[in-house]
Amino acid sequence: MTNRQIIIVGFMGCGKTTVACSVGRKLNCAVIDLDDFISSSEGRSPAEIIEKEGENSFREIETRMLAEVLTQNSAIVIAAGGGVWTVGENRRLIAKHEALTIWLDAPFELCWNRIQLKRERRPLAPSMEVAERLYREREPIYELAEMRIPVAEMDSAEEIAIRVVEGLATNR
Repeated sequence: MTNRQIIIVGFMGCGKTTVACSVGRKLNCAVIDLDDFISSSEGRSPAEIIEKEGENSFREIETRMLAEVLTQNSAIVIAAGGGVWTVGENRRLIAKHEALTIWLDAPFELCWNRIQLKRERRPLAPSMEVAERLYREREPIYELAEMRIPVAEMDSAEEIAIRVVEGLATNR
């Protein structure tokens, strides 16, 4: 177990929120979905903010909300939005708070299938081509996370969470 905050990062559709909830149950600690936290605080979804004010405005809000979540002292698991880890200022904030970053490394095809199944508005992934280009751009940045957990289509959130918790035991 770790007394560090845990930040789950990865591309949209990789399972960050579902796995974070499962990890939180296993560790008996609070879980925060950063996108939900933003929606509650701002009164609108990340997609609405991006569509109305642009991605840069959203990223500023996201960084402010991340800082707020990180300053909470309780040990928590944070499901970060897909772009959180790609912003240098956010990586510095996470490092300053000594939070542990875990990359859920799911193949693009799996992420895209899940994006299509959910049918949520994803302004940064309006087509498969745009989403795949974004995935490829972000992949080297996700690799900067302290821990990498490979995700396959047949893996359940429970199985992935077990691998995360096992990884925490060796990453003290």
